Amino acid sequence: MKNTFVLLSIFFLIASCGGEKDYLVGNKTTMEVETLFDAGDVIKGEMVTAKFVIKNTGSYPLVIGDVVPACSCTISDVPDEPIQPGGTGEVVAYVNTDKVSAGTLHKSVRIVANTNPSVTEVIIKANVIRK
Repeated sequence: MKNTFVLLSIFFLIASCGGEKDYLVGNKTTMEVETLFDAGDVIKGEMVTAKFVIKNTGSYPLVIGDVVPACSCTISDVPDEPIQPGGTGEVVAYVNTDKVSAGTLHKSVRIVANTNPSVTEVIIKANVIRK
């Protein structure tokens, strides 16, 4: 029984090593991102697509752990892979203006990454006009 357990453990250890990239946990890097996206005038009901280009200005891969929108009217897309030093990636946030009132729109999105500080806030701004 003990030999079977050891053999199964070794098998699972070997099987789990296949083809995955290794990333060192705890390495901080730096990034540059334009923190304000101004969509200008939009008609209520339109979808605002805010693209934030992120450049890794540090020495280690930039890992975006989470993107947290301020409300349920905002959703986002994040890079699947770490952004290598000197490389760029994109966080895209979508705001459904059908779910907001007319007037000034000001929505924040928090990008959580292996940077210091670990949270960077970006803002989506627009002037929502009734149809």
